[in-house]
Amino acid sequence: MASKYTVTLIPGDGTGPELVEAARLVLEATGLAFEWDVQPAGLDVLEKEGTPLPERVLRSIRQNRVALKGPITTPVGSGFRSVNVALRQELDLYANLRPAKSYPGVRSRYQGIDLVVVRENTEDLYAGIEHWVIPGEAAESIKIITRRASERIVRFAFEYARENRRRMVTAVHKANIMKLTDGLFLEVARQVATEYPDIEFNDRIVDNMSMQLVQRPEEYDVLVMPNLYGDILSDLASGLVGGLGVAPGANIGDGIAVFEPVHGSAPKYAGQGKVNPTATILSGMLMLRWLGEEAAAAAVEAAVAEVIAAGECVTYDLKERRDDPTAVSTMEMASEIAKRVRERMRTAVA
Repeated sequence: MASKYTVTLIPGDGTGPELVEAARLVLEATGLAFEWDVQPAGLDVLEKEGTPLPERVLRSIRQNRVALKGPITTPVGSGFRSVNVALRQELDLYANLRPAKSYPGVRSRYQGIDLVVVRENTEDLYAGIEHWVIPGEAAESIKIITRRASERIVRFAFEYARENRRRMVTAVHKANIMKLTDGLFLEVARQVATEYPDIEFNDRIVDNMSMQLVQRPEEYDVLVMPNLYGDILSDLASGLVGGLGVAPGANIGDGIAVFEPVHGSAPKYAGQGKVNPTATILSGMLMLRWLGEEAAAAAVEAAVAEVIAAGECVTYDLKERRDDPTAVSTMEMASEIAKRVRERMRTAVA
């Protein structure tokens, strides 16, 4: 166990600061020593510093090698470039890891779901190479798929599967139509799969994959895919387990990682103390695992599951009725989770 972990903490905007504060409370309840290097980014910073992602933020993450980040607002159609995309590209955080796991007590049409979406994070249409062909009339976006990026993301998925005792990796693509780009991704996936005979491998066309995840999600395990499909299917997978409020995420490179919830900043709820902190807390749990603190990570996940299953100290969206007057605030739910984490860590030490 390290004596202290220095973590870049990016509060984000909208509901981000209160969610990050909730996660920090739970992480500190593990008894691990954290030094939080707070680095604001997002809308407020744009007004003050002229950019939503100042160089100081990148310097901090490069130095500390790990960050916990709250959601940041990205305008639709205009405005500044996505901070999330910029972080991934600037720091070469090539692997986006989004688990989708059922927790009893979360409303869903499904139970027993345990999927992991592994999304390539640096290229495809999200490389942002686009331009006007006819201004105001026609625009073009260029899809980039490379052997290098495809190989390292597929290998990441297989290594993750092996390390976490998962049974199967499925490559998702549209190679029947995009024969060169997605064809290259599929070719590389099949080649890498031969190096992992202990892990079952198959592939699915992305539209068929969407249908199968709705019909029989229990047949799938680890899904690996290019950037755009990963963005879409990870939200679909989150919907299978109750929504983005329980969906954690990780952006991982070589020896560097940024952890954040999948959901957005929900600015209309900012400052109300009512949003669900689960996704941010579980993102902190993924951070603990990445740091090698397995016991602490297990304690956090178990505490989250216990609180949700009990159904008492939970936010309004986790109640049977959203107008339930017994719903608690963001920090009250986090406090209950933190209390249970402390109990579990004391028991583990004893």
